[in-house]
Amino acid sequence: MSALHFDTLVWHWPIAIYLFLAGVSAGAMFFAVLLKHFVLKQNAYKSGFVRAACIIAPVAVMAGLGILVADLTKPLDFWKILVFYNPTSVMSMGVLILLIYQVFMFMWIGLTFRKPVDDWCETRFPIVLKLTALLARFEAAITGLLVILSLALGAYTGFLLSALPGYPMLKNPVLPLLFLVSGLSSGAAAALLGGVLMNGKPDDKEVHFIHKVEIPLILVEIVLLFTFFMGLVLTGGQSKVATFNALGYGFWGWVFWVGIVGFGLSGPLAMNLFMTSTSKRKWAYVAGTACLSLLGVILLRNFILYTGQMTIA
Repeated sequence: MSALHFDTLVWHWPIAIYLFLAGVSAGAMFFAVLLKHFVLKQNAYKSGFVRAACIIAPVAVMAGLGILVADLTKPLDFWKILVFYNPTSVMSMGVLILLIYQVFMFMWIGLTFRKPVDDWCETRFPIVLKLTALLARFEAAITGLLVILSLALGAYTGFLLSALPGYPMLKNPVLPLLFLVSGLSSGAAAALLGGVLMNGKPDDKEVHFIHKVEIPLILVEIVLLFTFFMGLVLTGGQSKVATFNALGYGFWGWVFWVGIVGFGLSGPLAMNLFMTSTSKRKWAYVAGTACLSLLGVILLRNFILYTGQMTIA
């Protein structure tokens, strides 16, 4: 018989928002790198979509950290995690990834916008030109490490939930991969939405490129969701109970089938396929698709967080 928890949840919605924002940051940076490397080259800084991603990524990760710190029992003791690093702690590992990720993120942004930065600093702060020239010598290494760190951060959002002991649904090994793929999808959607709001043209080559990558991402996410729950069912016991509690006819069942599967996955997939088959993309259509994707990912984070704590082993 299942043990259901509604009033004694360990983690609440602020953690889901943190997981969402960390995924958005990682995904936005990942797609900014792809756009620069495969589509825009040295003109990346001129793109509204790259500019949007380079604003969204740092803002999202810092806002997520702020929410995480504020949600701690003793927020002012957060510095202890940095000083007394525990290599066996999932939280310590995550903080380390976040810190290193931010260092490489800002270095890459600086290199991407090197020309306008150098032009502005040339007469005001000439020392900055020496710094950007030094960083430029290591641009390939910085880019490669940023990609790795972005993927690590996206996957870490799934590993973090596994730190809660005794919840069979959260111990699922597919969870980090599911959160990674959905995080990349949310980063792409955020970059698209931010890009069109910053006067990026909805029919630009950046939009075509992102949509081509987004379609397989959504398909992979659907497969991972199926694998996630099928693995729980086949495991049996409380893992099977956790699945039926989550996907049943209650509130969270509606969130999953209507919010996540319907609006968050099927909607963007159908709209992306339609846009791929037509020659012209419109502003409202691109923005609407991006909003549905973001809605689906934030609902998924809350769904996994809450339903994962409903059933104990």
